[in-house]
Amino acid sequence: QVQLVESGGGLVQPGGSLRLSCAASGMLSSINDMGWYRQAPGKQRELVATITSNGSTNYVDSVKGRFTISRDNAKNTVYLQMNSLKPEDTAVYYCNADIRSTFRNYYRPYWGQGTQVTVSS
Repeated sequence: QVQLVESGGGLVQPGGSLRLSCAASGMLSSINDMGWYRQAPGKQRELVATITSNGSTNYVDSVKGRFTISRDNAKNTVYLQMNSLKPEDTAVYYCNADIRSTFRNYYRPYWGQGTQVTVSS
């Protein structure tokens, strides 16, 4: 089994910061791309940021300059540093990773359980 476990969500005031973490564990062989998605009430899940295994990043326009994605390959962990948070950033945030497990000879996407981020005064 392979698991992604997220942490770091919570309630923050507008302009504040949060740092999300997502650690992959279990019978994994290697990890390719990792990323963060979010889903606000009544809206579709959207891509927030991605990072490749060699560190190349990509962001949705609405978070550029405010959010930073990073990863620690030794810890199989991806992070999302969120600064200057806005009420419209309120959503459930999900991490995603393309993982090759020890029992499958190909990569497939795995998802975390989601962590709530609420930006409100």
